[in-house]
Amino acid sequence: MTYVPPAPSIVDDIIAQVKFDAHGLISALAQAPDGVVLMLAWMNADALRETLLTGRVCYWSRSRQKLWRKGETSGQQQKLIEARLDCDMDAVLMIVDQTGVACHTGRRSCFYHGVTPDGLRDTSQPEISAEELYGR
Repeated sequence: MTYVPPAPSIVDDIIAQVKFDAHGLISALAQAPDGVVLMLAWMNADALRETLLTGRVCYWSRSRQKLWRKGETSGQQQKLIEARLDCDMDAVLMIVDQTGVACHTGRRSCFYHGVTPDGLRDTSQPEISAEELYGR
């Protein structure tokens, strides 16, 4: 499936309906087409606008306080297939075509700490090292 972006005026109408928090953010969940939840990040209005207009997923980095285009340093980009806002209009679910791994730890998904009766247990191992991802 290929994402077809709305016209800029339609995107502006959509963003006007979004309920951003006190910091101007909404939670953004990235999911693979097979249903695997890849990651959770944050978007401000500019990141959501760029994502909806270009089809390349862009987030807001709270630690760096700037737009973060997924894969800009690792090459592990996300291309939007479909976007959905939740019933409260304060979270976005993005079905994405993920290049490589989604997690900075080198795993497919950021959600790999499984809760067990004995505590946390990793459910997957890295598929690629941080050195390979980021050249460190």
